[in-house]
Amino acid sequence: MPASAAAGVAAEGEENAAEAGGRELLYCGTTRFDIMGRKVKGGMGGSRGNLVSPTRLRPLMGVDIRFVASGCGTEVSPAPCLVTEATNAVCGADFTVWLSSVEGSSILTAGLPQYGQLGHGSDNEYNTKVSSVKLSYDPQPRPRAVATLSGKTVVKVACGTNHTVAVDSSGFVYTWGFGGYGRLGHNEQKDEWQPRLVQIFQKNNILGPNDIISAGSASSACTAGGRGQLYMWGKLKNSGDEWMYPKPVTDLSGWNIRCMASGSMHHTVGADDSCISWGHSEYGELGYGPTQKSSVNPKKVDILEGMHVTSVGCGVGMSLIVVDRANVGNKIDQLDTFDGDSDALFQENMKSLYFPPRCYSKEEQDTNTSQQHARHETAAETPEQATKKATPTANSRSNKRKTTVDQPKPEDGTDGSGEEIKEVQRSHGTSTRRGRGRGAKTAATPEAKPSGRGRGRGRPKKGTGSPDPAPLEAGSSGRGGKKSGKRGRPRK
Repeated sequence: MPASAAAGVAAEGEENAAEAGGRELLYCGTTRFDIMGRKVKGGMGGSRGNLVSPTRLRPLMGVDIRFVASGCGTEVSPAPCLVTEATNAVCGADFTVWLSSVEGSSILTAGLPQYGQLGHGSDNEYNTKVSSVKLSYDPQPRPRAVATLSGKTVVKVACGTNHTVAVDSSGFVYTWGFGGYGRLGHNEQKDEWQPRLVQIFQKNNILGPNDIISAGSASSACTAGGRGQLYMWGKLKNSGDEWMYPKPVTDLSGWNIRCMASGSMHHTVGADDSCISWGHSEYGELGYGPTQKSSVNPKKVDILEGMHVTSVGCGVGMSLIVVDRANVGNKIDQLDTFDGDSDALFQENMKSLYFPPRCYSKEEQDTNTSQQHARHETAAETPEQATKKATPTANSRSNKRKTTVDQPKPEDGTDGSGEEIKEVQRSHGTSTRRGRGRGAKTAATPEAKPSGRGRGRGRPKKGTGSPDPAPLEAGSSGRGGKKSGKRGRPRK
């Protein structure tokens, strides 16, 4: 199909979906999963190929999205599921959990049992070497019912990286799997190989039909008590203490929470007509835009304010948000659109990194404006006008040269007023030489002292022009006393 025809079909489908209401998927986070965590020019891998605010996906525009989820794993070919009458399926890092309507087998698991996340009472550990210790874990290849919950009907389930959270028809909460950082909510960090009841969700604090559950990489969450109060436990942020048992999130008290998802260290909630997110963000997965990355406390995503969020999903470095197109007006049309070309987005962000637009202050803007006006005026002037508008410094110099040429030089060596310049300068001890650089001022020649004995003590210096001393008498040594005519001791 030609590109123009495909674009026309997509536009027509979008218009039809908009008329019928429908729901649309928005995405924020990294688009370069191949270089995540690697150092490249411009920061960590993928940090320049990010969608930092909720963005529409062009291939899915016009498609009515009902539910979204995210996980991690390798890409494999689809295979038929062996679970009959399945009502729901969720995935962890290396395992899968199914819900079924078959009586006695309402929950089934398969995959890697290393931390007991399958709930079968064992981790299937064995040693692969005889002479040394090298442990391995025998996977569960086929779906198998969890025997501990065989007498109960499980209605909700969520999976973290290596742990599982489930709710039965009575509203009780069960957790099992890896217990690090208190993510199981039992006030200890022990692994659980079988489902264990979370004690706090009992009696008046059970989960109702409209309550939700969620599991992140190292945390768990649910709403309980019929009031929509959100409880969380586990490792919620990079710094600070872990929550070893469920605690209420007071910042979200009073909100009608419909959906929630947790990623590695970030969380997204759909409540009332708002989308709320918080946690650590490295690739823009919180959707705050370019001005802010992370937030310790829950914060609204301003660009989605007034939109009805029906489903959310969180993965590593990304978030998925499903919004209802009904009653949003043209707000959704104001969002950015991503066509799937991550390389072009990466190059565009790199260009903005190395060649950012320069921000001028108000004074610099005024200076640039005045300089531009001056250049325009100068370009419009004729050469005669430019000559007339010479600078004051050039005019003063030309006037001085003209005055020097017009005035005749005195013949008698005077300055024109009858006073001799050289005599005045000699009397004041100044020099006639003037100019710039070295030797600009020559020191005045000192007059000879009238002393008869020269400089200081001793005999006078030869050639100083001082009068000759009186001749010594015969037999005098010149130092007082009459002795021989020669200096020193007299000879015997």
